[in-house]
Amino acid sequence: MFHRAESAIIVQPMANIPQSVEIRPEAQPESQRLAEAFRIFNQASEELSTAYTSLQGQVEALTGELAAANGALLQQYQEKAALTERLSLLLSALPAGVMVLDANDQVVQVNPAAEAMLGAALVGQTWEAVELAHLLPSDTPGEFSVDTSALPHAARRFAVTVTALDSAGGRIVLLHDITEAHRLKAQAERHERLAAMGEMAAQLAHQLRTPLAAALLYTANLENPDLPAATRISIAQKAVARLRHLERLIQDMLLFARGEVLGREAIDVAELLQELRQTIEPLARSRAVVFRVAEFADSLPLQGNRKAIVGALTNLLENALQAAGGSGGAVSLAVRRKDDALAFSIRDNGPGMAPTIAARLFEPFFTTRAEGTGLGLAIARGVVRAHGGNIEVSSELGSGTEFTVTLPLAHQLVEAENGDTR
Repeated sequence: MFHRAESAIIVQPMANIPQSVEIRPEAQPESQRLAEAFRIFNQASEELSTAYTSLQGQVEALTGELAAANGALLQQYQEKAALTERLSLLLSALPAGVMVLDANDQVVQVNPAAEAMLGAALVGQTWEAVELAHLLPSDTPGEFSVDTSALPHAARRFAVTVTALDSAGGRIVLLHDITEAHRLKAQAERHERLAAMGEMAAQLAHQLRTPLAAALLYTANLENPDLPAATRISIAQKAVARLRHLERLIQDMLLFARGEVLGREAIDVAELLQELRQTIEPLARSRAVVFRVAEFADSLPLQGNRKAIVGALTNLLENALQAAGGSGGAVSLAVRRKDDALAFSIRDNGPGMAPTIAARLFEPFFTTRAEGTGLGLAIARGVVRAHGGNIEVSSELGSGTEFTVTLPLAHQLVEAENGDTR
């Protein structure tokens, strides 16, 4: 005989089980309570199984994503390692020197070419110390030389470029060996000068040949014993004129070749104008040309070679007299202040020049006159440039020609006017 014990089954709340489920044993028979308990247990088991399956799917998905991320990171690492290796090989193979500076301007990385160029261990040094110890500034900005007997490349020449690294805060220094390029450039300039001298010598020979041939022809006629005395004198005068032309041509050539201005002295502008007036006025009267000199009252001194400046301005004035022609011709000379310089203006009312001729006026041996040497204006420009000045020409057909010579004032005057009391 079975005895039925009264008991109550208490099921603790589980996850995902509605909390509103409540089992009251006193209200239900025992069989129903067991059935209800098994139902709730089965429901909870199913829910747990579903949650486990979902969690397992999420774990598998996360595992796949993690594997993909690890693969990508591994690929990036391999690519960066390969890039680093290539960059290291490139730095080692570069013929140019490379130095990497940190934010404190210390050398943290250097390639073999830079160490070979400077012949020292550079890592750990500051860039300023490297410059002072190994680089000698040259006359060209950005270029340096290394002159030490300990190096196999003594007296080499380098171009230095410094570039900032914005991201890291440091800098990259590039050293380029331009010794050979500098040598080739100097050699090319020398060849250019030699070519110019050869061309000038050829032009000079051509210029000398014509008057020399004429002088030889005249002097050959003097050998004729039956030549009348008057004819002999005339031929001798013509021969002397040709020889003087040769002498003037050679003197102009020497002045042009020398080019420099010797001596420095203070030149009073008023006295300079008076000297030019006394020199040019007789020539102007002989050619029936009116010559005017504008008054200049300021006592502004120039500094330079007085004889050379007077010769250059006289040359320009004589050209103006020849261009102005005879009756009705006029030549004017005026001076004005232009910043820290004086501008001498020489103007004539002659026929003017075409632009093609005006562009070639200062070329050596270029002349539009049969008796000209073609060196006068070239010498004048050389004198003006040697004094730190400039010479310009403005001309139009039918409107005359104007030469403007600009010469700087004496340095003492410029400093005084700028308030320099030293």
